[in-house]
Amino acid sequence: QVHLVESGGGLVQAGGSLRLSCAAPGRTFSTYAMGWFRQAPGQVRDFVAAISGSASSTNYATSVKGRFTISRDNAGNTVYLQMNSLKPEDTAVYYCAASSFRSLPAGTGAQYYNYWGQGTQVTVSS
Repeated sequence: QVHLVESGGGLVQAGGSLRLSCAAPGRTFSTYAMGWFRQAPGQVRDFVAAISGSASSTNYATSVKGRFTISRDNAGNTVYLQMNSLKPEDTAVYYCAASSFRSLPAGTGAQYYNYWGQGTQVTVSS
């Protein structure tokens, strides 16, 4: 069982930045690829970014590429999502997720992740 706790959400103006954190206590953190997803009201949960267990590989949704950066600190059991140049359409609840494998999942669907955090709200005002 992997317990994930997100933090760092909030209200920001368009063009601003936020950094989300996801803590995952446990000595096996580096064995999990990690991902960030988001879900706006009435929408499906969408892939945002993913990072392999060693941090050697990353993947981004087209809509956030060049604006968001995923990273991880395996010694601190934390994964981050740095979000820059935020837009109102980035408004959503953001979830971190852990895969059961070290390498990046074969796809970007939520079904590739086994453990989920409770989510943190990000609101971008225009």
